[in-house]
Amino acid sequence: MSGSHDATLVTGTFDIASPDDQARVLRLADSLIAGGRTPEELGGDTHGGDVSIDLALAHKLARSRQEVLDLDWSGRLAIVFAMWGEQRRLRPRDAHNPTGEDALNTKLDQLDWLFADTDVDWSVLPVDDGDPDDSAAVATERAALHPSGDRVTVFRLGDAIPADAGPLVTIVHVDDSRKGVAIVLGAANALDGGADAIVMTDADNSVHLGQAGLLLRPFVGGDAGAVIGDRKHPDSVLVKAEARWGPGIVVLRHMQRMVGRALFDRGLRDTQAAFKLYGRPALESIIAAPSTFGFAFDSDWLYAAVNTGAPIERVPFAFIDSFEESASLAQGPMPTWESLLRGLVAAARARSNVSSPRCPPNSRASPMPPWANARR
Repeated sequence: MSGSHDATLVTGTFDIASPDDQARVLRLADSLIAGGRTPEELGGDTHGGDVSIDLALAHKLARSRQEVLDLDWSGRLAIVFAMWGEQRRLRPRDAHNPTGEDALNTKLDQLDWLFADTDVDWSVLPVDDGDPDDSAAVATERAALHPSGDRVTVFRLGDAIPADAGPLVTIVHVDDSRKGVAIVLGAANALDGGADAIVMTDADNSVHLGQAGLLLRPFVGGDAGAVIGDRKHPDSVLVKAEARWGPGIVVLRHMQRMVGRALFDRGLRDTQAAFKLYGRPALESIIAAPSTFGFAFDSDWLYAAVNTGAPIERVPFAFIDSFEESASLAQGPMPTWESLLRGLVAAARARSNVSSPRCPPNSRASPMPPWANARR
């Protein structure tokens, strides 16, 4: 697998489904840490020029691990992700399951490595989003095979609705969710379990969770209420199959920037990146009144986080796309983007006290263009 980035040309191959490749990059990260360099030194070695994907990812991992060690944090962190149609990626790859990634147990390996010999109390909360193929059962089966499987609690959206109260009170059926309800359910359970923060990711192996220390630094070591992974950052490493979105992607992204300019003007350009940390105060604000439960729930969460007034930090990270089982392939790019745009409009309307930084403080200008208010 290879790809390119604005600042760094990524060379070589890294198979996100290969246990050997996963182990190899951790060994390389350990060797970088053993060199005794600071997190800042570890973070600057892959900016510009050509670099192998192994080395680029290893630098992110080494910096992340060193940040965790330096922070010496003893808080509670929950990893939350939604599952729908993930029964193949949750299992290992073999001749009968060519798209397998052993995704849950790979995440556990990565988190075991990151938090080894620390006091961080971490857990993993996968949420089945009404999957007809019962991803929850597969996740439970896989977790039982891992030494850290007791850190996993699997939830089913169907067990939580209908609800008499709380953020899911308006949800009457699992089909009312397009990932967003499952993530809200996971976040609510994380808060109930005493989590100080959650890291939101995807069910696949696109994001190596050994990088979670990159998110923790601005939250624990600073005053950030939310920390957002930004694949568009010049120091990020991005390997992605952009062609699957089709030729309309440029126009659709322009529309997204226009509707969501209150976010984009703050530098929050990568709204859909599945690598975000939200602290407890931001989470409580977010799930108090979700405005959309579709694929654009990320934007709703960002609007809510902005409304808390706490700083939102962006961090570069490495992302290696897992696209063969992607939901966008199953339903097609245009329906996915329509869902994103409609959800973004709903979030912008619901969080109307968020205005663009370009607007003067007393401006009456709407944070949305007039055409976004038109009914279909």
